[in-house]
Amino acid sequence: MVKINLLPHREEARRARRQQFYVLTALTAILVGVIWFLGFGIINRQIGMQEDKNEFIKSEIAILEKDIAEIKKLKSQTDSLLARKQVIESLQANRTEMVHLFNELAKRVPEGIYLRTLTQTGQKIAITGVAQSNARITTLMNNLDESLLLERSTLIETKAEGVSGRRMNAFSMNTFITRQSADAGSVSPPRRAKK
Repeated sequence: MVKINLLPHREEARRARRQQFYVLTALTAILVGVIWFLGFGIINRQIGMQEDKNEFIKSEIAILEKDIAEIKKLKSQTDSLLARKQVIESLQANRTEMVHLFNELAKRVPEGIYLRTLTQTGQKIAITGVAQSNARITTLMNNLDESLLLERSTLIETKAEGVSGRRMNAFSMNTFITRQSADAGSVSPPRRAKK
């Protein structure tokens, strides 16, 4: 029988497998390094793009906040102007109110009543005076309620009082002004015909 020594052949096969293992390990390490480098680069690029987007959004938000602040400022100015306009319109509508009030009182106060004070607080008018009788006070209240300018006359107090040696009835009452709107209160003067 022939004896063949296979040990060198086995040693060479082992060496070839070891080299193949090292090559595969190196190739795997290189492949892992390339994949890691590509993944790291892609992730960094996406992070950079997202940071750019975030910066753009922040700058747009800052611009919008400036615009919102400007809008709020304009809105407050508009509200202020509207409030002024309403005050002017109410003054315009009621600018002749006192004249009408005194005219109306002159028409509505019956004989035998003498007014002492007239105090206006908002729409409420407090009137004090003296009358020759309680019937004249009642007539005054009815006359004031029939007026288009005054309403809700209420007697607060009446009492007997001596004035210049005569017995009179002192009274205090409240009445309220009926506010005219700007359209209802303004009457345009008649136009003259052209010749």
